[in-house]
Amino acid sequence: MASTAPIGVFDSGLGGISVAREIRRDMPNERVLYFGDSANAPYGTKSPEQVRELSDAIVKRFVEQGVKAVVIACNTATSAAANELRDRYDIPIIGMEPALKVACDRGHGNRQRVIVAATPLTLRERKFAVLMNRFKADHTIFPEPCPGLVEIVEHGQLDDHDVVMRTLHQYFDQYDLSTIDAVVLGCTHFVFYRDYFRELLPDTAEIIDGNEGTVRHLGVVLESLGKLAPEDTEGDIKLANSDTSVRIAQLAQSLLNR
Repeated sequence: MASTAPIGVFDSGLGGISVAREIRRDMPNERVLYFGDSANAPYGTKSPEQVRELSDAIVKRFVEQGVKAVVIACNTATSAAANELRDRYDIPIIGMEPALKVACDRGHGNRQRVIVAATPLTLRERKFAVLMNRFKADHTIFPEPCPGLVEIVEHGQLDDHDVVMRTLHQYFDQYDLSTIDAVVLGCTHFVFYRDYFRELLPDTAEIIDGNEGTVRHLGVVLESLGKLAPEDTEGDIKLANSDTSVRIAQLAQSLLNR
């Protein structure tokens, strides 16, 4: 497969556009085919079996389009489907997980108090339980399911300050935020809320997402295979969605350009 072949990136909806933007920023020569499954969003409240079936159909389509790698730009789909997809398809499949290690390591040995904001399914899956078990003896970790934040992005309400802040307070007012060291954004939809989280949290609390690390890993994998796009290649991002409405197309483009 040619190094100029595209990279497939998919998500349960529009959140993974934040990952596509990171690829554009860090790997500007790469071509990206983005697929959002907004017609079936959210994944975070579905069963693992449903998520595996939906994810497999998307990756099959990407393979037919000749992609050289797939990024599962969705923590939920990674948790439910990544292992099965890697067994089935002979191309690199890069997944995501909440960047809990980054949040804990920044304490340099001091105990950290970390909220992991994610979808209900991500937090229920064994993959997250294994991740959390690595750190919970030395750190205090609060898993916080936030399904409403996915809905706000999908419904195009991200610029409605009152709706967003009311929803954030609904999830986070139970915590003494002055004692929190970091909030991990464990869903790619949540990356679009970074400024809102900054407004909600004290200055001492770090806001951490996994996008940069995921894209860095993608670059390492492609380089090891000799599949990085040549520097004279003009990269681009093509957006597609299972919801073919004009509203979703316009919303996707606005998030890409946000």
